[in-house]
Amino acid sequence: MRDMAERRSRHGHGHANVVPFGAGAGGGLQHGEHDQEKVKEKKLDMSGLSMDTIPHLTMSLGHITTLDLSNNNLESIPESMIARLLKVVVLDVRSNQLKSLPNSIGCLSKLRVLNVSGNLLQSLPATIEECRALEELNANFNQLTRLPDTLGFELHSLRRLSVNSNKLTSLPFSTSHMTALRALDARLNCIRALPEGLENLVNLEVLNVSQNFHFLRELPYGLGLLTSLRELDISYNSISVLPDSMGCLAKLNKFSAVGNPLVCPPMDIVEQSLDAMRTYLSSRMNGTGVNAKKKKGWLPRMVKYNTFSARMTPGRKSAHDNSEGFSMSDYHSLNGSASPGFLSMLSPRRLFSPRRDSPKHH
Repeated sequence: MRDMAERRSRHGHGHANVVPFGAGAGGGLQHGEHDQEKVKEKKLDMSGLSMDTIPHLTMSLGHITTLDLSNNNLESIPESMIARLLKVVVLDVRSNQLKSLPNSIGCLSKLRVLNVSGNLLQSLPATIEECRALEELNANFNQLTRLPDTLGFELHSLRRLSVNSNKLTSLPFSTSHMTALRALDARLNCIRALPEGLENLVNLEVLNVSQNFHFLRELPYGLGLLTSLRELDISYNSISVLPDSMGCLAKLNKFSAVGNPLVCPPMDIVEQSLDAMRTYLSSRMNGTGVNAKKKKGWLPRMVKYNTFSARMTPGRKSAHDNSEGFSMSDYHSLNGSASPGFLSMLSPRRLFSPRRDSPKHH
């Protein structure tokens, strides 16, 4: 332990407000209890020491606000050590060999920033939901196949979620409850679909779901209702159609869709400008686009589906049918041009309202 402390000193880590690794229970605070301000800002830096395990620490950890264990060879973190970090705000354990996180991480009620990137994690403990003050979660470059289903129900303060370069096939359905979220990075995964209710992320400014390759084939309609979205990257997926609602993304100023087999809108329109893409999608949404389908009248549709077939004649009732309405067998088909007076007899209101016997037929 002393050698490690000396090594840290030689590498220039002995800067202000950093508790030197190896200090005793009382050695970390040179100014005593009267110096409360410095106590509140204490950082324990044990990064880059090539540690396989964390040695037993006799010093008090209750005043530590930042713990840096990054760039080591740690395969686990003791449950008891995490439980002692009552005031920790930043926990950095990136670039280790961790296969799991201790369940006691749920005890870190003041934790705001958690960085577990560059490990061998296949899942996150469900107790992470208890870290309700968490604002930033970085879990890039792991082997995550899923995130806790109810993660978003508890982490209401989360502003940044970064889970790129994993094996995720989906994001939890509770993601739509992370209403404070500003940035979501889920690139380089195996995501097949984005969660429903995405429009609830009213503060989301940056969304990156690029490089999910052949897995991601479509985007939800709610994507276009993200009113705060400024940056969107969907490049290198298998998306052929953008939702028309994306024409409403007024604040979007950075967009990438390269590497997709886009047909709607055509890639040349996307490459032209964001305004051109918005105009195209808005016109489709409003039914005014060049490819918008024309509304067809009721008469051609009824003729197309043979509504007027089998010798239909208006105003007569079948001799063998006592039901009200019209009888298919007693009507003449429409051949040639019909007079305006005859067409007025074929209005939908007249055809599909209960029959009344005309006085002329009595």
